[in-house]
Amino acid sequence: KERLTVFHNRLASLTFFDPACGCGNFLVISYRELRLLELETLELLLGKEKVFDIHGEIKVNVNQFYGIELEEFPAQIAQVALWLADHQMNMKVQETFGEYFVRIPLTVSASIHCVNALTVDWETIVPKAELSYILGNPPFLGARVMNKRQKAEVERIFNSMKDCNNLDYVTCWYRKAIEYMQGTKIETAFVSTNSICQGEQVPILWPELIHKFGLKINFAQQTFKWSNEAKGKAAVYCVIVGFALYDRKDKKLYYYATVAGEPAETTVNQINAYLVDAPMIFIENRKAPLCKAPLMVFGNMPNDGGYLLLSEDERRLVAEKEPDMLQFVKRFIGSKEFINNSARYCLWFAGSEPQKLRGNSLIKHKLQRVKQYREQSPREATRKLALSPALFGEIRQTDTDYLLIPRVSSEKRMYIPIGFMPQDVITGDSCLVISNAGLYEFGILTSAMHMAWTRRVCGRLKSDYRYSASIVYNNFPWPQPTDKQKTSIEKAAQAVLDARATFPTSSLADLYDPLTMPLELLKAHQKLDKAVEKAYGREFADDGERAAYLFERYQKLSGELFVDEKKRGKGRKAK
Repeated sequence: KERLTVFHNRLASLTFFDPACGCGNFLVISYRELRLLELETLELLLGKEKVFDIHGEIKVNVNQFYGIELEEFPAQIAQVALWLADHQMNMKVQETFGEYFVRIPLTVSASIHCVNALTVDWETIVPKAELSYILGNPPFLGARVMNKRQKAEVERIFNSMKDCNNLDYVTCWYRKAIEYMQGTKIETAFVSTNSICQGEQVPILWPELIHKFGLKINFAQQTFKWSNEAKGKAAVYCVIVGFALYDRKDKKLYYYATVAGEPAETTVNQINAYLVDAPMIFIENRKAPLCKAPLMVFGNMPNDGGYLLLSEDERRLVAEKEPDMLQFVKRFIGSKEFINNSARYCLWFAGSEPQKLRGNSLIKHKLQRVKQYREQSPREATRKLALSPALFGEIRQTDTDYLLIPRVSSEKRMYIPIGFMPQDVITGDSCLVISNAGLYEFGILTSAMHMAWTRRVCGRLKSDYRYSASIVYNNFPWPQPTDKQKTSIEKAAQAVLDARATFPTSSLADLYDPLTMPLELLKAHQKLDKAVEKAYGREFADDGERAAYLFERYQKLSGELFVDEKKRGKGRKAK
């Protein structure tokens, strides 16, 4: 009973603060759960008999809750919602102990403030020495969709830190919270856009919070799909990050087999900024591959207003009316065309004789439109391109066959579909390409090992993978296979291509849909996965183990590279 009494008093002493509370949903649920814990405790302390003075036993109240909301109406709703929750829980007390219990007149209330959470001092809302927990889901606004006021707030909160203009709006609450928490045992958890734990935002945000302010991630939920019942409300892809200024002994990590599934709980030693049980490292932009690997570059950027591109119907019309133009028409492929096997074409004039272009009125008309489009651009670099309207804005077409990787693809697929393309197919800048790539490179990049890395470090477009050369590819820790292992990978990679070829009328979207993926292709990929894992020297139980291993290998390889660069630097002689 003594321990129960201590626990009851502890419940009554806890305080909760939501600095972006909206209508108070998180506070209401927290209050309800706190009251249910109190009720369970009192049932053990008092038993089921009728209690004649239950008023003296109920200690938890709404004045343990604090909130900030920018708009007045939701702030008022939050205040009333907590009173309603209090009334509902009082009815439950009455049902349990058989004594009428109300709190009328209302003498205490939650402290809900209608102010801007990013400009007010949180200590004026609740002194941090009196607070137990911070929680909530701050606004979900990406770096590219904020208004001027919000962008200015990000710059001010982060003291105009380098690249802070690439951070989502929600990160401001992380920064405010960790500063406010200094010198306390407060624990905080926010529901956030998953982009803050992926791609380019990780090396911008988390070193600041972890190294400067001492943030420790104690529990986290990896990406999940969160939707509500509001009409027309789109689902968002979220993470939950729980943090404090001290380490919990047992850290909890929740992962999802699918973003719409149920979470599985694991106990881990450490949670890094990518929400993986792996070393605390930050994958930054790298201009060249970390390991010995071929260079990956963007495809060609038309920057033409669409005047150099042709649909299937437009190509057919050119063939009928301007057959001489067909010598300049080439197949054009972006990520959508590649994955869905759809037809698109472009006018490719690189290396063409000027007189052939001048003699065709349709070509001259199109080039004039390209020139006008570029001249009207607000970007100086695009206006300069108006001097050469016959050429794509950026040309990187290889003179060899190449490996194509779509920059954006669905997260539902087990593997990002990649493939080889002939040199006469023009690739757009929605793809990345590797010239002179072989079966070995194809095998590694389409393996479960590479996918485990991609899922953790790539950026996202909504939930889709947004693959990049500078973050994903150039930082990928390649294996060091023996000749025998490399040959095994190449054979398994060819088997994947052969399995695809047995379905000539199916697109890659058809072949890699998890519901329609042919068994032959799946088995070929599984054999390739095993061959690649052998090159890494071990087998892995799941994606989590693969990711943890790759982070550790990255840490080792990047450390060795840093040491080698320092050694080379010392050996240089002044000229």
